[in-house]
Amino acid sequence: MASKKRKPIRLSTDEMNELKGYSVSRTESSSKVQRSRIIIDYSLGMTIASIARKYNTNRPLVERTIDKALEFGAITALSDLPRTGRPPEITDDAKSWVLSIACEKPTSFGYAAETWTYSALAKHIRTKCTSEGYSCLINAGKSFLNNVLSKSNIKPHKISYYLEKRDPEFDIKMASVLHVYKEVALINDNSMCAHKHTTVSYDEKPGIQAIKNIAPQLQPVPHKYSTIGRDYEYKRLGTVSLLAAIDLHTGKIIPLIRNRHRSKEFIEFLKELDKQYPKDWKIRIVLDNHSSHISKETRNFLKTIPDRFEFVFTPKHGSWLNMIEMFFSKITRSFLRHIRVDSKEELIKRIYKGIEEINKEPVIFRWKYKMEEISLN
Repeated sequence: MASKKRKPIRLSTDEMNELKGYSVSRTESSSKVQRSRIIIDYSLGMTIASIARKYNTNRPLVERTIDKALEFGAITALSDLPRTGRPPEITDDAKSWVLSIACEKPTSFGYAAETWTYSALAKHIRTKCTSEGYSCLINAGKSFLNNVLSKSNIKPHKISYYLEKRDPEFDIKMASVLHVYKEVALINDNSMCAHKHTTVSYDEKPGIQAIKNIAPQLQPVPHKYSTIGRDYEYKRLGTVSLLAAIDLHTGKIIPLIRNRHRSKEFIEFLKELDKQYPKDWKIRIVLDNHSSHISKETRNFLKTIPDRFEFVFTPKHGSWLNMIEMFFSKITRSFLRHIRVDSKEELIKRIYKGIEEINKEPVIFRWKYKMEEISLN
């Protein structure tokens, strides 16, 4: 029978069904499952002592669960009641002081490091907290720091890089480049008719390394070796520079590979570009303001073929506006990745071969960033 000191618990059909669901649940917390079973058994007439023995627990736990059910209801009794909690020992002022320290460079406090580590920051706080009037931080550790810094989204151990706009005419030059891309897009969509001119995007990719294996390369073997095997050691054979342009109307790549990319090589590329198009066409080139592109030698060459080329310069530190960079990214991730050769000559041949393969199925790159803001009117 139910205890004479406590009233019996009478459950509605809905409450009983809900409690039964919790009592057999595999996803709810163990305390909730146990409390639901205790309330069900008590409502069916079991004594507190027999319930405690059944679940191998202590009598006070059963009594607390039943008392909560009688006071607040059976379903409410399954969860812990809200508590007032212990007042925080670390004040908001102390946490603000920690954040102010984290937002300063360690060198400002006489340390050699450029950025804080959690250990160094915690040690500094423990050392200085008493003199600064925040003795509550005397035991501050890395877990405390992680909690405080995470809530304010501060990561003093990490560095994010950005590129400052140092060109005062950045927006004007960017608009000029995007204007060209808008015109190219309209021509490619047959909204405008191309007439005796073309537009190419040009840049150099220097420092492509010729790397040679000094031990045999091991190819995969089914059910034995899943990957290519290479010795950790290798030999450097030098570097080459790829000078390349992409025709923004056809997607065709015009390459030139040389050991360097000076004015001499750039002029050589312009001559190669000149051969690719009819003599009465205007060739518009989107390129950066590298010194070789505006050198005395280059300008003297351009005087020999007036009105043949038109240069559209990207802003300083705005090479990302140049669409040829998409092509360079593509070849870096494809055939240049992990490449091994026996000589620089082989590297040059394979780069030309790779570009030849790409030109068999050319891709016309399309620029989308801020294009909706550009008008040709």
